Amino acid sequence: MNKTLPLILIALSSLALGWVLLFWQPSDRPAELALDAPDGGDFTLQSAGGPVALEDFRGKVVLLYFGYTFCPDVCPTNLGFIAAAMEQLAAAESEQVQVLFVSVDPERDTLEKLQAYAGFFHPRVIGITGTPDQVAQAAALYGAAYRKVPQPDSATGYLVDHSANTYLLDRSGKMRRVLAHATAPDEIAAAVRAHL
Repeated sequence: MNKTLPLILIALSSLALGWVLLFWQPSDRPAELALDAPDGGDFTLQSAGGPVALEDFRGKVVLLYFGYTFCPDVCPTNLGFIAAAMEQLAAAESEQVQVLFVSVDPERDTLEKLQAYAGFFHPRVIGITGTPDQVAQAAALYGAAYRKVPQPDSATGYLVDHSANTYLLDRSGKMRRVLAHATAPDEIAAAVRAHL
């Protein structure tokens, strides 16, 4: 075995860690939100079917996710895993769960687009959004962070850099779990069942 290979791997890992420590800077607002460790809370946003208030789902477990339909990979991964978790639940269990997908890109995500996008993943996913201020207030309740990142060479014009947690709320509306990006469907399903 080549004895220099482990040394090369250690050196590359050290360089990568050094780059992160020296150059990675989260935007001001997301950092502030993330450090506040918020408790969650109620809000009302719009869906294609009309206003959706979080308190409307008392008695159900809610999985709450903030993202946007133009997201190239993070949102489809998380929503796909949530959908796979929902498929693991029995019908009687699934009826006691509501998934809310909050768009942090109301400029491009129309209510009709959100409805189609959310429904693509699972019928129990509702896509909602609001004015930029309403979305920011809802996101702040949960510490969901996001910011617009210009992409001048892209047809989309910009991307939205955003946190990728899924917030699990119990039947009383209290936030009980924060599931990290790409949490496995089995773990999501188990977390939901623990609060049914």
